[in-house]
Amino acid sequence: MNDVQVPSRPHASIERTVEWVDTDASGHQHNSAIMRWVESAEAELFIGLDLPDYFPSAPRVQQVVNFKAKLWFGQRVTATVEVQNLGRTSMTFAFEVHGQAHAKSMGGLAAYGTWTTVHVPAGAAAAQPWPAHIREALSPAPLTPTNHLVRLA
Repeated sequence: MNDVQVPSRPHASIERTVEWVDTDASGHQHNSAIMRWVESAEAELFIGLDLPDYFPSAPRVQQVVNFKAKLWFGQRVTATVEVQNLGRTSMTFAFEVHGQAHAKSMGGLAAYGTWTTVHVPAGAAAAQPWPAHIREALSPAPLTPTNHLVRLA
């Protein structure tokens, strides 16, 4: 059997520690902390792709968060975002937030979901098509003999 490794979708991760300010005073994360960590990972993605013009032109139009477990003060967390779909004027991301093992938690998936942004450049009143340089930076590289691995079993 051949296993082909295909290019991944554009993604980024950040690690943080749940700070006291991130909690609702009962010691576990406030719901808003999840999206702050996710937005930090989103920023890492676009900074890493050298696309600073994304930030002032991509308002959110939809956001879905599914909470699975609590994250506790002092616990290490990882937030990962991935471009799920790039449309003509919109972009949908998927995200997951995982907690590491902690005195109050075995760790694992704490929250997941999606959000959608649209491209609204400065001065525009409505969504416009994503610029070519953003589309190109977010498109996975096509498979060629030099950019994929084939493992023979």
